[in-house]
Amino acid sequence: MALAANVDSAAQVRAGGHALPAPYLLFLGDTVEAGFAKTAFGLRDWAGERCIGEHSLPTAQVSTGLPQLTPMDAAARGAKALVIGVANQGGVIPPSWLPALVDALEAGLDIVAGMHARLADIPVLRETAARLGRNLFDLRVPPPGLPIASGHKRTGRRLLTVGTDCALGKKYTALAIARGLAARGIDATFRASGQTGIMIAGAGIAIDAVVADFAAGAAELLSPDAAADHLDVIEGQGSLFHPAYAPVSLALLHGSQPDLFVVCHQPGRTAILGHAHYPVPSIEAVIEQTVMAGKLTNPAIRCAGISLNTTGLTDEEASAVITETSGRLGLPAADPIRGGHAFEQLLDACL
Repeated sequence: MALAANVDSAAQVRAGGHALPAPYLLFLGDTVEAGFAKTAFGLRDWAGERCIGEHSLPTAQVSTGLPQLTPMDAAARGAKALVIGVANQGGVIPPSWLPALVDALEAGLDIVAGMHARLADIPVLRETAARLGRNLFDLRVPPPGLPIASGHKRTGRRLLTVGTDCALGKKYTALAIARGLAARGIDATFRASGQTGIMIAGAGIAIDAVVADFAAGAAELLSPDAAADHLDVIEGQGSLFHPAYAPVSLALLHGSQPDLFVVCHQPGRTAILGHAHYPVPSIEAVIEQTVMAGKLTNPAIRCAGISLNTTGLTDEEASAVITETSGRLGLPAADPIRGGHAFEQLLDACL
């Protein structure tokens, strides 16, 4: 897939544009749960032309399906950077990863990461990179001088993806909607609010790395004043029902001031990712909570439709759950990755 919606050059300056060396070798570490490898999967699916292979530790149980390469093999094939394709809880870089990361530097690769832990703060990586003349890219570093939120209404239109949980399709949905609308000739821009989106789009702000007082202000900066017919499609984060990440979701909601939102959900998921004792809320509850909280900065906020992640379902099963969800809620529902007539109806609602 290729992103058709543009990220304008001014936004790259305002939102911290990143010029990253490519092609990439995707590093999966020792990940055993696919939901924590969403960065790797996102790059494979939306920037596949920049990904030449994957590298993982022997204990890993997740694969993108790309060729397994050592850093030396990847460098010989033209790779320029090892990208950490993991988004684990807390954004940590465990000691078990360090030998592989040092090997990548010694093979001639730069390292790109979107973790909360910063590459430059790890002595062995910092010293090895300096010795070899390699670069360390930490994408979860907010731009300087972020303002607090003003709450003032901005020109242009905005759509935000929200979720019943983490890692179930908010980024994919925003990318697909931006691409689909752009294909119709609509002036639509994808706005990245997380590290994977930034790697795909080349610009954005990692909202979850911003000091809490400035997070809503960063969201305002992410989608500035625009032409009346312009639509910013903003990548959502977390969930208002997530015991750890709800504050990030709320700041993004208030700062984005969305006119429209699309609820993202994965049928069959029953527990919050990483918090098995918290049940996944209903779509209805997410709509109600989002409208209630979002009215603070945009009283006209409304739900445009539902995005369903039907990975693992057959075509018949996916069609059935899409039809049932749409009928139950009286809103268009679709799996953006499957596309089809249902997705075209969801795009209609975004207009």
